[in-house]
Amino acid sequence: MLAETICSAVSAAGLGIAAITAYRKRFLTATRIAAYSLVPLGLVMTGAIDWVANLLTFSPTVWIGFGLLGLSWLLFSSVRAIERRRAGRSEVTGAGSGRAATSVAPAAPAASAPSLGTGRPSAPAKPQRAAKAGEDDFSDIEAILKKHGI
Repeated sequence: MLAETICSAVSAAGLGIAAITAYRKRFLTATRIAAYSLVPLGLVMTGAIDWVANLLTFSPTVWIGFGLLGLSWLLFSSVRAIERRRAGRSEVTGAGSGRAATSVAPAAPAASAPSLGTGRPSAPAKPQRAAKAGEDDFSDIEAILKKHGI
């Protein structure tokens, strides 16, 4: 009796949190919270709490509990399908949701003035001399760093 009360209270609290989350226009998160919160209530109604003590009896409450577990599973899978569809769409178009687009960090936040350039066309690059046998392969890297003033 105490376990059923606790599970029912947890489910009610979860549904309340889901309602508040939906009020804040975060519908996928609210659906996920609602799905999680229906699981304890479904387990109580199916008799899973008392399963060890008694054999499962076929009563309408048990079948309603299985229905709630099925509804919870359906909510989970539909949220996952919507998230996958949104992720696939943002990869194809290159534009994510507004929240994802604003969280992208700039490519070079600490770029210095010489690396940004002055807007004037630069002189054509001089061909680099062939590396001698004794030189390292780092000459290309050194040239790039010198070009950017590093």
